[in-house]
Amino acid sequence: MVVNGFVNVVITTIEKRFGLRSMQTGVIAGGYDMASFACLAPVTYLGGRSGSSKPRWLGLGVLLMGTGSLLFALPHFLVPNYKIAGNEPADLCTPNRTLTDSCDGNVPSEGGAWAVAVFVFAQLLHGAGATPLFTLGVTYIDENVSKKMSSVYLGVYYTMAVVGPAMGYVIGGQMLTIYTDFLNVDSDALGVTPVSSVWIGAWWIGFILSAILCLIVAIPLMAFPHELPGAAEIRASKVSEAHEGAASKSAAFSALHELPRAAAALLRNPTFLFLNLAGATEGMLISGFAAFLPKLIENQFAVNASEAALLLGVITVPAGGGGTFLGGWLVKRWQLACAGIIKLCVAATVVAAAFTFGFVLTCDDYPFAGVTVMYNSPAVSGADSLTAMCNTDCSCINAPYSPVCGADGNVYYSACHAGCTRQTLAGAAQLFHQCSCVLTKENMTLPTYELEGEVNSTISYEAINSICSTDCPLLWVFVSMSFGVMLFTFLATMPALSATLRCVREDQRSFALGIQWIKVRLLGTIPAPLLFGFLIDLSCSLWSTSCNKTGACLQYDNTNMSRYMLGIALVGKLCSLLFFFLAWWFYRPPGSKNGNAIVPSVDLVVCAEKTNGNVTNVANGTLERGSNGYCNAALECSDHL
Repeated sequence: MVVNGFVNVVITTIEKRFGLRSMQTGVIAGGYDMASFACLAPVTYLGGRSGSSKPRWLGLGVLLMGTGSLLFALPHFLVPNYKIAGNEPADLCTPNRTLTDSCDGNVPSEGGAWAVAVFVFAQLLHGAGATPLFTLGVTYIDENVSKKMSSVYLGVYYTMAVVGPAMGYVIGGQMLTIYTDFLNVDSDALGVTPVSSVWIGAWWIGFILSAILCLIVAIPLMAFPHELPGAAEIRASKVSEAHEGAASKSAAFSALHELPRAAAALLRNPTFLFLNLAGATEGMLISGFAAFLPKLIENQFAVNASEAALLLGVITVPAGGGGTFLGGWLVKRWQLACAGIIKLCVAATVVAAAFTFGFVLTCDDYPFAGVTVMYNSPAVSGADSLTAMCNTDCSCINAPYSPVCGADGNVYYSACHAGCTRQTLAGAAQLFHQCSCVLTKENMTLPTYELEGEVNSTISYEAINSICSTDCPLLWVFVSMSFGVMLFTFLATMPALSATLRCVREDQRSFALGIQWIKVRLLGTIPAPLLFGFLIDLSCSLWSTSCNKTGACLQYDNTNMSRYMLGIALVGKLCSLLFFFLAWWFYRPPGSKNGNAIVPSVDLVVCAEKTNGNVTNVANGTLERGSNGYCNAALECSDHL
């Protein structure tokens, strides 16, 4: 809920609040995975040793996450109140005024580099604290339930790991409808609402709440026993499905200096290797889109941050949570063995790749005077694109970014750039008049704003402090396609995890998950936010500047952004498909060297019980007796099970 929910929801908000680029927020998002990468090997190795208390490791990790959440909210309390641009007389067109140096530090970018450092350090604590949850927590569940029920329990566990971020999107989105300085500032008096482009929501509240929840959860978690009652019997009844090369028992690794030998033993397992690579490409896509999909929706379809977060939260619960649970249920329902599980991952990835073409959907850029369209006035030679003859005398060079929508349907950088000389504060809206750059046709009726609490009382205006609405019907088509990508992507996650656990020895599982997550972090989730942030920055068509410093992007090219996202999504899915296929192709079940196991193209099924070396309780069909109670590739048998 915190890392993949709250953090991703507030990315665009902290960009505006602290004047950051997408590459910088990509570094912030990647801090979580950097810490996970550094902590995975020691945590999984030490926490997975015999006699180590996994619940205690889990509880300490949750406490560390709570500390990180408190630290993430800290920058809000270290800067002055947010200064709304556009609500002062100096922000209007004032002909022939004297310009003064406004670089006094009291700008939205205040904090800058040090704020990034605080956010990254908080994310490092998040990553270190979450490391035991998805490694030791998984093996703790797998060790304490039967193999038949393992996929179901892990499906529930990972479903909660998807529902949590979805709740983070919804709750975080609602927090963004509250003004950031609501404790001591009345937003209505400032003339801004959540739909205003300069609005900054209370991004920090969610992190305070999560810190409190972490403290509440950690204490009972640490009270769990080393293993639950009945775990020994369950462990004794399990039959190994480890890849043939890893099936032989070796001496247990008991010292930290034996880590390289333990890692080498796992890396010689080709199925494990290719499952890791598939996990890395899937992790790259999930991490990148989790961080920047809200930003994509905001800019492509002209919705505010809270609406984008709500949309993603609504589809993530059934798509992500439902897909994760469905994947685990299908493994149990069809009683799939390792080879069959990997084939399920292949099928799900094929369907998900088809849905990625939804990213080709895009809306036209709204008409932004001086950026996407020309002014309704001649250009000024030697001036920047935001200056035209209609505002050349307004001295707008220091006007802060506060876009207004003109009655002509064009967006202007500020009321000053629209040439507006008068302003009316009408409740939570700022209305502007006498705007020389706004082209009003003869006999044209100006738009009006209805005053709240007053009957039949309206005010006409030439510009208003909001982005012009766009008539684009593709939002729900895009949301539906995104739902499909999420559903089939997460449907493969639980089976892929189950296949990873089955293709290695039981005493290797904790360490195997650690090695897998190291690869996923190093090759996937760490570079993902940086790569996505870089591509999004490439699509920027207008940057904010303050005191000769470049800040956040103000306007994106929708077509370029759509193409970049489609390209990275499609390439990533095709790589995942290749790696899942190779994992299935190279898989060899136990006993395959002796001719008693199945070939990769046929699922391994337990079709009989072995008593004193003889097969008993055999289903109707032709069988050959194999070792450990497994049957050979007899389709007649599998049809009767």
